Amino acid sequence: MTKIFSFLFTVVLVFSCGNDKNVAENASTSSEKTSGKNPTFGLVIHGGAGTILKENMSDSLEAAYTSKLEEAIRVGHKILENGGSAMEAVTKTINVMEDSPLFNAGKGAVFTHDETNELDASVMDGATLNAGAVAGVTGIKNPIDLAVEVMNNSPHVMLSGKGAEIFAKERGIELVDPSYFYTERRFQSLKRIKEREKENKISVANEDTFIKNSKYGTVGCAALDKNGNLAAGTSTGGMTNKKWNRIGDAPIIGAGTYANNATCAVSSTGWGEYFIRAMVAHDISAMMEYKGVSLQDAASDVIQKKLSELGGTGGIVAIDKDGNISMEFNTAGMYRAHMNAQGELTIGIYKE
Repeated sequence: MTKIFSFLFTVVLVFSCGNDKNVAENASTSSEKTSGKNPTFGLVIHGGAGTILKENMSDSLEAAYTSKLEEAIRVGHKILENGGSAMEAVTKTINVMEDSPLFNAGKGAVFTHDETNELDASVMDGATLNAGAVAGVTGIKNPIDLAVEVMNNSPHVMLSGKGAEIFAKERGIELVDPSYFYTERRFQSLKRIKEREKENKISVANEDTFIKNSKYGTVGCAALDKNGNLAAGTSTGGMTNKKWNRIGDAPIIGAGTYANNATCAVSSTGWGEYFIRAMVAHDISAMMEYKGVSLQDAASDVIQKKLSELGGTGGIVAIDKDGNISMEFNTAGMYRAHMNAQGELTIGIYKE
């Protein structure tokens, strides 16, 4: 009997010690998770790419661009730092640039050949692969907000023109009179181009060269939040002097905007026709997914080789699921900025 009692006591003691060990291990694991480094997050933005040369930029204008880029990215970074979503960070960041006359989006949109302003925008959620886009809208103060509404509150991915504006009114999106988009700077740019057309200085033969030397002021943002979700958005006024209700890559999912939690989030800026043909944003993600290459290697290959060989110009900003970023372009400059989880800020304009 004594032996049986001793055996049972030993079993209970061993079991108890084992439980204590498990509790200790669980507590240790929990402690490590709590005391470990903060979740990775960050965002990257662009304000357009093209022939942006320091010798053509006044000190005051350069300071204005730098200041607005910093203002925009700090808005998004604060949202992410406080635990907000990547999508919210993307839209609020782009709102800042849409509200500035410095960029070809929202308030600063360029003029069409008919002296109107036609705006495009798109967003994509990397967690769900849901997306929304609008094209050719003329009375929407912040097209990126309407793109979000299309994504979240319609069965469609893209709406255009009057239909998009009817939807905007139904959803309570802020509408403005088209005169809101008038800026003297953009109107004078249109006048100069039309004058050159009248003088036959711009023809079908040399139009490609003219476009290549233009600046594309499209704005965009790609973000990673603390929950590991990616999002991207792009907003633009298109090309100066565009005709026939031309639509570029900005509202095209996979060309101007793409996000996938498995890989990265991308926003494009440049000569839209080529970005559409190359499906630039999706191609970068696909290379990462199918070939297992890094974000930077994928972006470099797509922009510097594939796009360039087609004859396209422009660039992208992107962030991957681990917080790595790319700001790749094949033009003389690209307005850009990046801010990581540590609050480190990088701003650039010219090719370095």
